[in-house]
Amino acid sequence: MNERYPFLISIPHGGILVPAELRGLINLSRKEIIFNSDPHTRLLYGFNDRVEAVVDFDISRVFVDTNRPPYDYPPRAQDGVTKVITQDGTPVFRKGQVPGREVIAALLKNYYYPFHGQLTRALNTLPIRIAFDCHSMLPKSPPVRADSGRPRPIFCLSNRGDLNGKPKTAGGLVTCPPEWLQALARSFQTEFEGEGKVAMNDPFRGGFISVAHYRRSRVPWVQVEINRGLYETPDRETDEKRLAELRERIFSAMANFWDEISG
Repeated sequence: MNERYPFLISIPHGGILVPAELRGLINLSRKEIIFNSDPHTRLLYGFNDRVEAVVDFDISRVFVDTNRPPYDYPPRAQDGVTKVITQDGTPVFRKGQVPGREVIAALLKNYYYPFHGQLTRALNTLPIRIAFDCHSMLPKSPPVRADSGRPRPIFCLSNRGDLNGKPKTAGGLVTCPPEWLQALARSFQTEFEGEGKVAMNDPFRGGFISVAHYRRSRVPWVQVEINRGLYETPDRETDEKRLAELRERIFSAMANFWDEISG
């Protein structure tokens, strides 16, 4: 197939930059910022030459998380659009330096809304048939979560539904048809046969990006999470060859899924 696949790829957590508005307030080292972002996802999902659109984000999710509602910020939320603590419980900001409403409003204006605007323009102007919101996850649930220490699947595919991709309640919202999510899971399981489980809506059910843009456009959305254990050592080292191999296999799983359901 020579033409581009009708996919929108969203990569909201691959950036590692600190916004200018927060410089001098941060309690984290560069290494900690990278760990608490989604390292290497811009490479793993960067299918720019093969899909209709790729939208990614330079700023670390620690400081501006585009997969959270814009009204979720401190002190109301510690894991909202601007984080107060990391996934291992480390304070993000120096003592007494947590940004207030005016600074967060500037972060939303300068970074958050432009990212969502790019997604909206792609959905409005390009022949997008399905969108993937692409992430990475730690091999085990981190200390800040209720299921701390629980091992995770190699991939989690989410549409806000149940473990089979179906609505959790009668008439409940799902951001992608259950049959599509099941077909996508089969395609990933085939591609990664023998390497681990591909799960649906466990441990993640999909976040703000998928829900908000599905509701507005009605284009199906799937949140994709890859287990960092597939490409990181326990010391967080990576192999460029392994990353490139995984990139091709992820795209193969997505493309084979689409060829099946659109054929």
